[in-house]
Amino acid sequence: MKKVSTFKEAQKKIEHFCAYQERCHEEVVSKLRSMNMTTDEIDQIMVHLITDNFLNEERFACSFARGKHRIKHWGKIRIINELKFKKISQTLITIALQEIKPEEYATTFHALSERHWETIREINILKKRKKFCDYLLRKGFESNLIFEKVKELEASISSN
Repeated sequence: MKKVSTFKEAQKKIEHFCAYQERCHEEVVSKLRSMNMTTDEIDQIMVHLITDNFLNEERFACSFARGKHRIKHWGKIRIINELKFKKISQTLITIALQEIKPEEYATTFHALSERHWETIREINILKKRKKFCDYLLRKGFESNLIFEKVKELEASISSN
């Protein structure tokens, strides 16, 4: 990437970067490094972004949790891990998870699991169960929820 010629240009560019979409501090610092900014310049720009409310980690974490759950149907475990990867504090992660209402979480889980169960074309029930569990674990749902759902779905097969 070419060097941004002035501090002001870099600041304007990063303001646009933050205004376009919620960002975490880590993403912004990384972007500034890619623009060949010095550590002092990065610190100055970060202070400016936070004071002018372009950058807010709590807002980012809440938006991230809501979006990943509603759009990508991620479970809480995956959301927590992704936020930790982005160096978001445990306090903010806890606040962000409160954005997902328990009823909404349960509805998403049941709809996703039932839809996925129907799509698995596996005759061997053990293989089907493994594929089902692996999928929902990757999505980040809690194992106790998954295993209860497997029992429920398998019971509905044997009752038919």
